[in-house]
Parts: sequence; C-alpha cells; structure tokens
Amino acid sequence: MVNSFSKLSNLQQRIIVGLLGASALIFGVLINEWTYFVLFFCITLFSCIEFHGLINTAGLKSNKVVGVALGMIFFTGSFLVSNNSIGNSFYLIYPSLVFLLFFIELFQVNEKPFERTAMSLLGVVYTALPYALLNQLVFKFGAYDYRIVVGIFLLLWANDTGGYFGGKYLGKHKLFERISPKKTWEGSFAGGILSLSVAVGLFYWVGLFSLPFWLGLSAIIVLAGSLGDLVESQFKRSLNIKDSGSSIPGHGGFLDRFDGLIVSLPFMIVYFELL
Repeated sequence: MVNSFSKLSNLQQRIIVGLLGASALIFGVLINEWTYFVLFFCITLFSCIEFHGLINTAGLKSNKVVGVALGMIFFTGSFLVSNNSIGNSFYLIYPSLVFLLFFIELFQVNEKPFERTAMSLLGVVYTALPYALLNQLVFKFGAYDYRIVVGIFLLLWANDTGGYFGGKYLGKHKLFERISPKKTWEGSFAGGILSLSVAVGLFYWVGLFSLPFWLGLSAIIVLAGSLGDLVESQFKRSLNIKDSGSSIPGHGGFLDRFDGLIVSLPFMIVYFELL
C-alpha cells in the first residue's frame, strides 16, 4: 500500500492527501470545541517541532524543548481563556514563563545564548501565536462556532487550489521569481477569483456575516495568505531548504501546508475586531 502510494506523481499524492486532510480537519472542527482543540493542538505542536528542526538544520541554535513547551502553553492557555475555562490573568502570567528562557541560558554551556533565546521566542511567535488567534475567532460570539473556522479554511483552500492549478496550466508571468520561481501572476489571479467565488457561496450557505464582509475576508486571505507563502519560501531559501518537512506527502511539512493561514490570521483578527 505504501509502495503503491509512493509511486504516484506529486500531483496525485497532493490531491489524495489534500482531500483526506481536509475531510479530517472539517470533521474534527464540526464535532465540538474539544475535538477542534485536539486537532489544532497537534497542528501547533508539529509546526513548533518543525520550526526548531529547520533552525537547527540550518546551523542556528534554539532551545527546542523549552521553545516548544512555551508555544504549546500559549496555545492551550489561549483556548482555555477563549472558552472561559480560565481568566484573562493567564496573559499576565505567561510573560514570566517567557523570561525563564533567559534564566535557563545562565545554566547552559553555550556560546550564543541570545541567539538561542531569540530563535526560541521566534518559534512561539511564528507558530503558536497565529493558532492562539484562531482560538479567539472560533469563540468570537461567546460560544464555539465552527462556521467561522470552516469558512476561513474554505477560502484559504480555494486560494491555494486556484493558485496551484492556475499557475500550473496558465502561468507565464513570474510573480516573485527571486523568492519563488514557480509562482505566477496568473496563478495568483486564479486563486483570488476562486476564493472570492467561495466567499459568495459562504454568504448564501452560512450567512453569519454580510456579503461584503465575506468578500473582504477573502481578500485578506488571498493577499496575506499569498504573501505568507512567499515568506515561507524566503525563510526556507535563506536556510537552503526545499520543504519545511516531509510529514504530509505531496505538501511538504506542516509549515508548508499552513503558511498562508499562519501569516493571514493576525490580519484577520484586526479585520474581525474593526468591522
């Protein structure tokens, strides 16, 4: 079975794994808030581990154990605050945990303590913070609402899918060749059009927000998500690495698969809060 799967083309692997992964994600989100939590706890954990693996592979130093632990504490705490299991005082206590990183370096034999500390904190910001913000969105109305996160992922997947196939079959003009030679303007336009179309469908299917709001959310995901993909490409190129990992056949690693979401979530939070 494994051998047969490995013989499939990258596109075939991408489609099969993409459909299975999307189905599992939607199913987990639909059941209840705790299956959502377990699902994104795992995604955050694997993303944190991947990040530190990339850093260490590139010859940079980080405190992987403490960095991952801080990321998971932040994600878990934000979820518990969002569903009212604990109070907002968590956000006042958490900085004291972060500063433990500085104290730990006092007892480590390491020539670059500030590099280790900086890379460890960057891991929390780049991997755990965005998913903590997603926790805020799913409890936007005071109770768990799967419609928000499902809508976000459908818009994101539409942009990725349109961008991939639009670039593959129509792409001629390079979008940002210095960072990502394969990305094209045609692919970006195709992804944007498909995402905006899905936004219209979400308005009639889900409701929840006005049509202009859904279209605006789609625009943020298209712009910030596409830039997030370029940021991830720049990050990997600077480290001389092709993929962030091989955990997801046909897609690379978790950072590769969720890069658009990671970068667009901070902007989505601002959008939800202002409108």
